[in-house]
Amino acid sequence: MTMEECLELEKQRLEINKKHLENGVRFVDIRTAYIGSEVKIGAGTVIYPCVTLEGRVIIGVDCVIGQNTRIVDSTIGDCTDIQSSVITESSVGSNTKVGPFAYLRPNSTIGNHCKVGDFVEVKNSSMGDGAKASHLTYIGDSDVGRDVNLGCGVVFVNYDGKNKHRSVIGDGAFIGCNTNLVSPVTVEAGSYIAAGSTVTKNVPKGSLYVARAKERIIEGWVERRGLLEKKNK
Repeated sequence: MTMEECLELEKQRLEINKKHLENGVRFVDIRTAYIGSEVKIGAGTVIYPCVTLEGRVIIGVDCVIGQNTRIVDSTIGDCTDIQSSVITESSVGSNTKVGPFAYLRPNSTIGNHCKVGDFVEVKNSSMGDGAKASHLTYIGDSDVGRDVNLGCGVVFVNYDGKNKHRSVIGDGAFIGCNTNLVSPVTVEAGSYIAAGSTVTKNVPKGSLYVARAKERIIEGWVERRGLLEKKNK
């Protein structure tokens, strides 16, 4: 590509951004936003530097699209805050928070008033209104109900080495930290999964599921092994 062609593309890009500016979109730095020709953005939305919007993207009013976010062929509702995240072929509702460093892969649907926090990955899954996964969680091939809380380190174990399997989490369920949900399983509405559990069976409504090895405390073990002497050398 020649320099003249590059300059022409840059001119076209800035013209697109200026049209959004005229329609009420606010830019922190209009020269560093990369917005495709098919993108629609509602008034009052703020676009931070180094944002890339590609393909058929629709963003509602009064959103915040934070720095280094990339959105491709997706729909974002009103008053939603997205920080330093990647969203592809998915939809996000209104008044929802995504990121920083979240990854929504194709066919993901996030409801209203949800939270998809830092280092959360969602793939081919849905989260009902009010559901939250605040950090370090993988949601794959699953349907998470309304007002579900997914603790830190929850993993939907959806692949058996040959096939992908789907799980369902009912409304209002609480999934404790470091839980493995071995698909396909169903956790019915209002159930609690104790932290550190591996879930391999369906959990009835309103139940507590606990799956842990019984703990042991061996007193004096460190001293007998001579480990304190090694540390003091």
